[in-house]
Amino acid sequence: MIHKYLVAAALIGAVSSSVSAQSVRAGIEAWQHADYSRAVRIWRPLAERGDADAEFNLGQAYRLGRGVPTNLAAAQTWFERAAAKGHLDAQTTLGLMLFENGDRAGGVRWLKQAAERGEPRALLVYGTALFNGDGVRQDPILGYAYVSRAAAQGLAPAQATLEQLDQLLPLEQRKKALALAMAQAKTAPPPSSAAKAQPKMAPLASTTPKAVARATPAPNPAQKPQGRTAEATVHSLNLGQPPHLALEAKGAISPTAPGPWRIQLGAFSQPGSAEALFKKLAASLAGHQPFYVATGKVTRLQVGPYPNRAAAAAACATLHGQPCFPVPVK
Repeated sequence: MIHKYLVAAALIGAVSSSVSAQSVRAGIEAWQHADYSRAVRIWRPLAERGDADAEFNLGQAYRLGRGVPTNLAAAQTWFERAAAKGHLDAQTTLGLMLFENGDRAGGVRWLKQAAERGEPRALLVYGTALFNGDGVRQDPILGYAYVSRAAAQGLAPAQATLEQLDQLLPLEQRKKALALAMAQAKTAPPPSSAAKAQPKMAPLASTTPKAVARATPAPNPAQKPQGRTAEATVHSLNLGQPPHLALEAKGAISPTAPGPWRIQLGAFSQPGSAEALFKKLAASLAGHQPFYVATGKVTRLQVGPYPNRAAAAAACATLHGQPCFPVPVK
């Protein structure tokens, strides 16, 4: 089924808006048939006239290098135009992209806007940044509140991050944070249904995880649990992409097929968390085996092998709601 992000106001009254929606849909259909150049030709004039969905889709085309040469500067420009109009996924994707590329201040500005609207990925990354004071004034209690709201929406990396923050923030401060989170959740507008339905896609370049333990430590000074920074969190998340742009190849996957690709499902400071996640998902992984890859103090859960990127991406598509992206085996 083809999904489409629709601005509510565009559905009321105007014939021109209806035509615009149909044209964006035509671009979606072209994209889903791998006719990327035609999709871009359809979206470009709409984007130039200010259609936020077309702007966001065109930004994704430039980011992915589909139908146009890869151009992150152009992608950022189109994301910014859509984000300025309140396009939730543009705000989130732009924020994650900027944060990942080192523009922490620019990234958290957009992530804050998306987080205030309840977008779970934005809540997680902005909350972790607040906890660390990474690109924003440090506020561990507010950061914990944001991360807990993302975890409450079922976002697995947020749940893993929250486990780490539990070890770093004293109980009384956690209580204050949870009370704040409940108050925020009552006043925040819910994310759009389209945003909730987002599938997952590969993130930008990977980053080196570091410790999150820069906030007020727990009472036991001998205990130094290591957590996840906002930087590592961005790596574990998938940048937002609407259903009509989740276009990796589809096809059957052989459980025993050898190959140089795996899928990565998360990065954890505690190996047991990686093992627990694999046990939870094993039934959906068609007999593939886990690989626990130690990188510094972080254990990455990878599953495979898969014969090619397309097969790995197709496996990710079956894990609804679980962050997942293909990785080549080095």
